[in-house]
Amino acid sequence: MWQTLARVPVSFAPAGGVSVVVSPESGLCPAGWVGVVTLGGSAIATVPSERTAVIVRQALASLPVQAVADDVLVRQVLSVARVLGPATLSYVSRDGFRPAEDGPWTVVQRPASHPELRALEKTAGQADADEAALDEITSPAFVVRARGRIVAAAGYRTWPCGTAHVGVLTAPQERGRGLARVTGSAAAAHALDAGLLPQWRARLPASRRVADALGFVELGRQLSVELS
Repeated sequence: MWQTLARVPVSFAPAGGVSVVVSPESGLCPAGWVGVVTLGGSAIATVPSERTAVIVRQALASLPVQAVADDVLVRQVLSVARVLGPATLSYVSRDGFRPAEDGPWTVVQRPASHPELRALEKTAGQADADEAALDEITSPAFVVRARGRIVAAAGYRTWPCGTAHVGVLTAPQERGRGLARVTGSAAAAHALDAGLLPQWRARLPASRRVADALGFVELGRQLSVELS
């Protein structure tokens, strides 16, 4: 899936190492940025130009493969203006999935275009709303309502190669109560029932803990950097 998103021929080398390719249209990062994805002991990186490729190849070659998606270490070898990530990439199979119990919460489906989802995004703030990207999901939204409004929601967007990219969002005042786990569980179960592979991308430790509780296994990391 990540090789497809690179939008030029590239692969994760079985022997390890970093494969750097020029791809101005890369889906690994914003336009003009450098996108890095590690899986296991290999990594791929897309860059916008041949000139940038020379710089990035030399810089990343000085780091261990497991460090090329570490923003602190990458800043030591590249002149970086802005960073997105790093984010941990986790995946779950049908056999490994541990669905959450609803407990006191009732999860219901709503259309992805439901106006209450936009209200939840406004409450959560731009940064968290952008990370969850509920406005981009292709699945239904799986939501919990309380006091007449949606307080948590999850869904997924179908990505290439049968991948379901899960997004979860909880109102700030409702966090720490298990809502991300029950809504995320419903989204992951729906994806598995559709024959898709759920992917969970997490920046924060709390999000990683939710994914782990549901049986997701951490397999890699993603980092995007804009060079100075």
